[in-house]
Amino acid sequence: AQNRGGEDGSGSNNESSTPSRMEVAQLHLGLKEKIKKELHSTAALEARQQLDLLEEEKLAQKTVITSLQMELERSNEITTHLQSELENAKSLTRLSEKQFDGLKDAIRQLQAENEEKIKLNERLVENAVAEKEKMAEQFNSMNDMVEKLQKEISMLRSYNTKSDKGWFRLPNSNKDDKSTAAGSVEDSLNDAAAQARKWGALGAVLPSKPLYSIKAHREDASCVVYDGTNLNLVATSSSDATVRVWDTSNGQLQATFSGGGSLPMTGVDMSGGLVTCCGADKTCRVWQYKTKRLIHQLAGHSQKITCVKLFPGEKNIVTGSADRSIRVWDISRHIYTQTTTFRHSSTANCLDVFVETQPVVTGHLDGGVRFWDVRSGDRVLDIPTLHEGGVTSVQWKPGSSHHVLTCGRDSIMKIIDVRTQLVVKTFQNNALRILSNNARCSFSPDSNYVACGGGDSGDIFIFDAVSTDLKKRLSSAHQAGVLGLAWGKGGTNGQQVATVDKSGVLVLWA
Repeated sequence: AQNRGGEDGSGSNNESSTPSRMEVAQLHLGLKEKIKKELHSTAALEARQQLDLLEEEKLAQKTVITSLQMELERSNEITTHLQSELENAKSLTRLSEKQFDGLKDAIRQLQAENEEKIKLNERLVENAVAEKEKMAEQFNSMNDMVEKLQKEISMLRSYNTKSDKGWFRLPNSNKDDKSTAAGSVEDSLNDAAAQARKWGALGAVLPSKPLYSIKAHREDASCVVYDGTNLNLVATSSSDATVRVWDTSNGQLQATFSGGGSLPMTGVDMSGGLVTCCGADKTCRVWQYKTKRLIHQLAGHSQKITCVKLFPGEKNIVTGSADRSIRVWDISRHIYTQTTTFRHSSTANCLDVFVETQPVVTGHLDGGVRFWDVRSGDRVLDIPTLHEGGVTSVQWKPGSSHHVLTCGRDSIMKIIDVRTQLVVKTFQNNALRILSNNARCSFSPDSNYVACGGGDSGDIFIFDAVSTDLKKRLSSAHQAGVLGLAWGKGGTNGQQVATVDKSGVLVLWA
C-alpha cells in the first residue's frame, strides 16, 4: 500500500510539474518575443536617429552645395567681367601702341623740324650779329666822321674869330676891343670860378639841415650816387625796380628808368651822360640819360648783381654778383663785350674804381677786401677778415692811390693803407649801427671828413678824417634807417650830401 501510495504520489507530482514546464516554456517564449520586440524597437530607434542625422547632413551638404554653386556663379560672372576687361585693356593697349607709334613719328618729325629751325635760328643770329657788327662799325665810322667834322668846324670858327680880330678890325674899334677884352677877362674869371667849384676845389661843406626831403620811392631805397661828371644830378635805386634821377637844385624828378619785372634794384651809378643799374634779375642795364634810351643789357652773371660802377671815361663797367664773380664789361661800342672776370669764394657786396690803371677794390661778405688788376685779371692784394660780418662799402680816397675807406657790419669804418696793408684810422660810435649789406659810407670831396648813416636811428654821423672825432650828428631828417649816403663835389649849386632810407625817402642836405 505504501508503495502504491508512493507511486501514486510521484505520479501526481509529475502531473503537476508538467504544466509548470509548459508555462516556463511559454514564459520563455514570451520573454524571447518581448526581447525581440524590444531589440527591434531599439534598432529601429537607432536607425531612425541615424536616418535623421543623415538627412540633416544631407540638408547641410545641399546648403553647402547651393552656396558653392552661388559662389561658382559669382566667380563665373567675375571671370566673364575680367575677361571683358582684359579684352578692353588689350584693345586699349593696342590703341595706345598705335598712338605711341604715331607720337614717336610726330616727335621725330618735330625733332627734325626743330633741328632745321635751330640751324635757321643760328644762321639768323649769325646774320643779325654780322649786321649789328657792320652797323656798329658804320656807327663808329660815322662818330669818327662827326668828331672830325666837329674839329674842323671848331678850327674854322677859331680861324674866323682870329680873322675878325686880326684882319677885319675897323679903324675906330678900340673901345669895342676894350669892352671885348674886359668881357673876355670877366668870362674867364667866371669860368675859372665855376670850374673850381665844379671839381670841389673850394673844399667840403658840412651839412647842417635838410634842404629837400623827397619821397623818392614807394619801397626802400637801396643806393644813391651823384653824377660823376659833377652835374647837379643825383640818382637813386630801389626795391620797387626803378632808378630815378633828381635835380639837386630844386629836388625835382628828372627821369625814371625801370628794370626787368618787379625784382629789386641793388645798385646805381651815373656819369658822362650814362645811367647804369644792377639788380636781382642778374642783369646790368645802361641808359643814355638825355634820350632815356636803353643801350645795353649786360647779361652773364648767374645770380643777382650786388654792385656796379662806371670806370672813368665811361667806356667800361665793373659789376659784382652773388655768384662770387666780378666782371668787367666794355661798352664803348654798339655791342658790349665782357673783357675780364675775377672770381672769389665770397660774394662782393661793394666795389670802387679810382682810375683805369689802378686796381678795382671790392668788399666781400666774408669781411675781406680784395684788389684786382683789370689788365692782367689777377688778384694783386687780399686783406682778409678786415670786418666782422662782412664789408658793406669801399671807396678810394679822393686824390690818393693808396688809401681806401671801408665800412662793415660790425658798425666800424676804417681807412687802410694799401702799401702796408694796415688800418691807419678807425671810426665808430655807440649810436652808429650798420644793419644792411648795402650800407654805404663816403669821404668828403676834400678827404677831410668821412660820413655814414645809422641803420636803425636814421641819423647821419660825420667824423674828422684826421682825429677820428665825431664832428657832427644830424638827426630827425629820416624816420627810418639810412641805407645809402653820397658826398658829391657840389656841382654848380654847392649841394653835396644826399641820403636815402628804408622807407624810400631821399634827403638832400644843405
